[in-house]
Amino acid sequence: VQLQASGGGLVQAGGSLRLSCAASGRTFSSYIMGWFRQPPGKEREFVAAISWNPLNTYYTDSVKGRFTISRDNTKNTVYLQMNSLKPEDTAVYYCAADHGIRLVPDLEEYDYWGQGTQVTVSS
Repeated sequence: VQLQASGGGLVQAGGSLRLSCAASGRTFSSYIMGWFRQPPGKEREFVAAISWNPLNTYYTDSVKGRFTISRDNTKNTVYLQMNSLKPEDTAVYYCAADHGIRLVPDLEEYDYWGQGTQVTVSS
């Protein structure tokens, strides 16, 4: 699976962005998909994940109620809708795919990674 993230940019605090991650390959619908981010000078961290059928989602506490992960298996695409953005959301955002069966926040569980897209939130 090859992943291509897009949709990042510069936005003011309180604004919104929608990230997209397009996947190649016919088995996209069998993967758990996740979003991670890496703030400047910090480690990469989990943001959200969604099951292969989009019924189950999992978020890190800091984005609950503001971010929504979704997927369209007919388009081989996963999305991250980000609302009420804060300066601390500034990071490079990565999408990732996991062969597993449980939604987990652990980076090492994800098998494939996209190249990242920059999100900058100004105060």
